[in-house]
Amino acid sequence: MPPDDPTLQIEKTYLSTSRAALAVMREKTGSLEIASADPVNTEFLKAAIWRRMKELEDDPDVPLFFGRLDYLEPAEETFHIGRRHVNDEAGEPLVVDWRADISVPFYRASKTEPMGVGTRRRFGYTHGEMTAFEDEDLTNASAVEEHSDILDAEIERPRSGPMRDIVATIQPEQDVIVRAGVEETICVQGAPGTGKTAVGLHRAAYLLYAYRDQLSRSGVLVVGPNSSFLRYIGDVLPALGEIEAKQTTVEEMVGRVKVAGPGPAALDVLKGDARLAEVLHRAVWSQVQLPKEPLVVPRGSHRWRVAAYQAEGLVNELRTRGIRYGAGRAMLPQRLAHAVLLRMEAAGDSPDDRVQDSVARSRPVKQYADALWPVVDPAKLLFQLFTDSELLAEHAAGVLTDDEQALLLWDKPARSAGAAKWSVADATLIDEIADLVDRTPSLGHVVLDEAQDLSAMQLRAVGRRCSTGSMTVLGDIAQGTTPWATPSWDEALGHLGKSGAHTEELTAGFRVPGQVIEYAARLLPQIAPHLTPPTAVRRTRGELAITRVPDSLAAAVDTVGQVIDRPGSIGLIVPDALVPAARKALRDKGLSFAVLGDEDDVEAHVDVVPAGLAKGLEFDHVVLVEPAGIVAGEADERTGLRRLYVCLTRAVTSLAVLHSEDLPEVLIG
Repeated sequence: MPPDDPTLQIEKTYLSTSRAALAVMREKTGSLEIASADPVNTEFLKAAIWRRMKELEDDPDVPLFFGRLDYLEPAEETFHIGRRHVNDEAGEPLVVDWRADISVPFYRASKTEPMGVGTRRRFGYTHGEMTAFEDEDLTNASAVEEHSDILDAEIERPRSGPMRDIVATIQPEQDVIVRAGVEETICVQGAPGTGKTAVGLHRAAYLLYAYRDQLSRSGVLVVGPNSSFLRYIGDVLPALGEIEAKQTTVEEMVGRVKVAGPGPAALDVLKGDARLAEVLHRAVWSQVQLPKEPLVVPRGSHRWRVAAYQAEGLVNELRTRGIRYGAGRAMLPQRLAHAVLLRMEAAGDSPDDRVQDSVARSRPVKQYADALWPVVDPAKLLFQLFTDSELLAEHAAGVLTDDEQALLLWDKPARSAGAAKWSVADATLIDEIADLVDRTPSLGHVVLDEAQDLSAMQLRAVGRRCSTGSMTVLGDIAQGTTPWATPSWDEALGHLGKSGAHTEELTAGFRVPGQVIEYAARLLPQIAPHLTPPTAVRRTRGELAITRVPDSLAAAVDTVGQVIDRPGSIGLIVPDALVPAARKALRDKGLSFAVLGDEDDVEAHVDVVPAGLAKGLEFDHVVLVEPAGIVAGEADERTGLRRLYVCLTRAVTSLAVLHSEDLPEVLIG
């Protein structure tokens, strides 16, 4: 398209006008004066203004709008569709937020269902500068659907650095998920490259827009598999003007104790088993004791008695109410005090509520209640279970076998819970106990990514954080690479407390090239035979090279050097054990790089990626070393093949597989 095309020039002018209007909106927000005598209100208003200023930030390299809809009805209106709403000084919209109802046809309209739209226009950009546009006529239902070069170019555009939003390329089946209501929990089974992570993040952005009042109070949380993944996706929601959502990992979420690291695989598998929930439930409620002596409360010249059998009835009544342990402990003094008041009334007194509160706070009542219903420290209770064989046997009877109980017991226990070296699995159990004591506050919505890799107990930990809210559960059963990976979404949803949710399957791959996805799909019959194989919808087939070489790591470093001048990011994926050797080989070649997972992990053009951290990431060019080594690095062959499937599907443009060892048989053919 010639740069002097008159329509293109008109749209460029409109873009400049819209950017100027956004700047005015931000300037007006920043100039607002705060007049409040209340310091709390002042700080609240300052925070609100700061958030609004962040929402109105303009990045010149990011298009302010990417499409336009020319409606036929009701009045031939035209709307430019963009990342956020922009209006002029008169309040008239210049850019309409992609989440608004009026924007839906941009993603779903077709020639057979135009949804009132006559023309859909897409804009092409280079480094934020508008360079092209395409018009799609939706008025002729018999015409063949037109192919969009701009859409393809945006999907296949090389990506450097963190993940970007996909607001310009959301497909109809993705949009249905994104715009699902806040009350609905959806599980997305997505093959590699189908955009499931992006769909989950964009659903969070949509819900924050459509249900802002509700979710600004209750909160939105994004849970990812590791900190590298969170850094990778961290810019998506802010780019869409949403800074309210929090991000965390499961390890951080359950971090009530300091975690030393993972435990032995077999032990962590057992600790992640849902049966542990029953063991912990028994252990917590076993702390409640039945009274052997009456309660005696001196008050004035009288000594008021509550018989042991009456106190026992109060304790049993609270235990059968289905309340949390901590709630019952808080209520017991009031129940005992009320029993004392009944004695006072029977003796002719007329006590009121203030007397009952005074009795409940009195030392005799508090000491009596504490003895019957003691404080439970979650970490200390778990420490006692894992260091006392008789206590564990008492609460695990009929739930765990003798061998399983023996596995849980610590060989060399620490002196105290505070000195113990807890694992992530332990921290999850402590979080379970804490919820038995006091209910975990519920958020309005949780986005859980890579959910297939969580144990039953970890899923329970996530689920209780949205017990009254909804979820977007994202993952791929074929990419389950932990020893405790979930076998099915029905089971996972049950542990999350969302058994009624439905599952959407995404199989159209927009990012992984055809050659690459077809090669990786050779693994599916062994790792997930029940799943529909993914298909690539991109026109370009991508580049795939599988080469046997004498020294795979040296050849990989040479290959990195050959592609380093090409646009886009580069990922050197190696078995975890080869990370030190890869680091040295790159340094010897004088190539700059970063290593994913390092504490000083920084953004770089070349990333050394341990196979164990590759999940959820993508790179324009992937150089993969020793597939057999990646398989051998896992506890069993099936898990290893799933890890290899993950690593093979990280490429967006090219994949070079270099090996000295024999390839896994399933890849040969």
